[in-house]
Amino acid sequence: MTQSTTTQLEKPQPPAEGECCESGVCDPCVWDFYYKELQQWRIQQSELQAVQEK
Repeated sequence: MTQSTTTQLEKPQPPAEGECCESGVCDPCVWDFYYKELQQWRIQQSELQAVQEK
């Protein structure tokens, strides 16, 4: 089990309306942060499910 499963993460919420400037020039964009956090949350959920199924 990885360190990410020692503390359960809350599912991230997408950026609120107006948090993204939609210019396409921000690097990183608030959406980049959201997708990275969502990926980490999904990995953790898979690991937790695997542990529960054992």
